[in-house]
Amino acid sequence: MVLRAVGVLVVFMVLPLTVGQAEHKVMAHMQGRLGPMYAGGFHGWAQLVADGVKFVQKEDIVPTGADRRVFQLAPVVALLPYLVVLIAIPVGPHGFVGATVDAGLFFVLAMMGVGVLGSLMAGWASANKFSLLGALRSAAQLMAYELPMLLAAASVAMAAGTVSLPGLLSAFHWWWIPWQLVGGLVFFTAGLAELQRPPFDMPVADSEIIFGAYTEYTGLRFALFLLAEYAGIVVLCALTSVLYLGGWHGPWSGSVGWLWTLVKTGLLAFVVIWLRVSYPRLREDQLQKFAWTVLIPLSLLQIALTGIVKVVIS
Repeated sequence: MVLRAVGVLVVFMVLPLTVGQAEHKVMAHMQGRLGPMYAGGFHGWAQLVADGVKFVQKEDIVPTGADRRVFQLAPVVALLPYLVVLIAIPVGPHGFVGATVDAGLFFVLAMMGVGVLGSLMAGWASANKFSLLGALRSAAQLMAYELPMLLAAASVAMAAGTVSLPGLLSAFHWWWIPWQLVGGLVFFTAGLAELQRPPFDMPVADSEIIFGAYTEYTGLRFALFLLAEYAGIVVLCALTSVLYLGGWHGPWSGSVGWLWTLVKTGLLAFVVIWLRVSYPRLREDQLQKFAWTVLIPLSLLQIALTGIVKVVIS
């Protein structure tokens, strides 16, 4: 158990930073940004190190009117749920998972929803009306996109007949991919909105309300919020690969199944970065309309299709 816990912690410390470094490089190539390609010499390999040094050197400021204890605790509350979620995600066959949870699907989705408390705590404790407005927008966005995400995941659970993540992978068949494609797109899109990633980043848009709930944060505390975002990307991509792409299933999965999980997660993380570069952000009204009039009907349609297919098969 100690080795499993250490392994999960190492993954948690390495993969989000890898996604952050990849985002620097992918955006630099796609948008012709020269800055991130210089730090350290060859291909800007030290850009992430330079950012870390920058955050460490910045002064840790707490506003005078802030609730100091809640203000300092908020970054931790935003980050830790993703560490807990990683424990339950199966990486490979033969028990290659931190801990097997019987209701693993419900567990990981519930824990991912806890992260918004960090934003609410940050906005409320900052004694700043813009921060509070950003926190409320974050909460409204979570409420709108949590429902289609849950409905899409419920479709996969119906197909497999279990809510255990290892059980889902054991029941997986390749012909599920086209059948569950709509649910996968809904799940992935709703997950992006919950992470407040572009084009769903209105609560933290620097051009609208000055980075939302995090306006008053500097130094390492602000870096923890960024790390929570990248950890959320890893968790979302890993869950999408497990639920809709077969996770560790692939050629020679008995020996290199963990590699298939990492490859699928990495490709989805690239898509997340690509979307940030390619699409403009939505307005707040467009955000809510997209969730309630597009994603929720699609997720309900996917559940109906799953029910029909299950009846036909049985």
